[in-house]
Amino acid sequence: MTLKENNTRVTEFLLLGLTNDPGLQLPLFMIFLFIYSITLVGNLVLIIIIVLDSCLHTPMYIFLGNLSLVDFCYSSAVTPTVMTGLLIENKVISYNDCAAQMFFFVAFATVENYLLASMAYDRYAAVCKPLHYATTMTTSVCAYLSIGSYAFGFLNASINTGNTFSLFFCKSNIVHHFFCDIPAVMVLSCSDRHFSEMLLVYVGSFSIFFALLVICISYVFIFITIFKMHSSAGYGKAVSTCASHFTAVSIFYGTIIFMYLLPSSSHSMDTDQIASVFYTMIIPMLNPLVYSLRNKEVKRAFTKFFHWKNSP
Repeated sequence: MTLKENNTRVTEFLLLGLTNDPGLQLPLFMIFLFIYSITLVGNLVLIIIIVLDSCLHTPMYIFLGNLSLVDFCYSSAVTPTVMTGLLIENKVISYNDCAAQMFFFVAFATVENYLLASMAYDRYAAVCKPLHYATTMTTSVCAYLSIGSYAFGFLNASINTGNTFSLFFCKSNIVHHFFCDIPAVMVLSCSDRHFSEMLLVYVGSFSIFFALLVICISYVFIFITIFKMHSSAGYGKAVSTCASHFTAVSIFYGTIIFMYLLPSSSHSMDTDQIASVFYTMIIPMLNPLVYSLRNKEVKRAFTKFFHWKNSP
């Protein structure tokens, strides 16, 4: 049953998924299974290597380990649901399960947002104040930044999930999306959602633009410092180091801003779904490559780890 009477509260939602075309469902399932497998293996291996190799127990790699954990978690909050929906016709999700999925996805996506800002500040301290790096990025500072990222992430998720599910759902329960995302669920409400939309915009804007401000300021100072070196080699190194980072950051923040900082009336559900695939599946898969696998220290630790595993 997809429609409820006006005096009846919705108790479950129907996820439409990505497609109803039988010819596309199996190929998409195989593609997402491949992506999810790489995401799980890549992030878990990176976490294990960072934990086991004492040489990687530095702020930058601690942040990378947390980033991998977050990517693992927030991809897992969404991707299995998507793959299940491609194989079975019954795409019903209960009211509580929908709220839980939304909470954990928003929480870990927000944690990633603040971890990216923390990583940018760490790089600023390393490049611009190398002589004071050890005293600037101490273990306690690193711990505070990491714990603060999780605290703000779960606070943001509590506010936005509570805000969304405080609305009354009494009409359609068809979610035009492949998971319980905030705009897709909020648009189903038969309550006045103006305040809820504004709260989403304001809370989301603070989280996103605060992190973006830290990232932008950090990299402005980084490039100013490098340009003052008057070294073409230093310039080339900075570009090669930051190019992949800027690509991932642009995709992450571009899709997040598009999805959450525009009123739901301006959204196309098909466009939302395409954008959502990037930040729910592609980015968690790319992050181990973008931030780590091109790093010489991680490659060394990776080689050392597998050499130890294969040694008699």
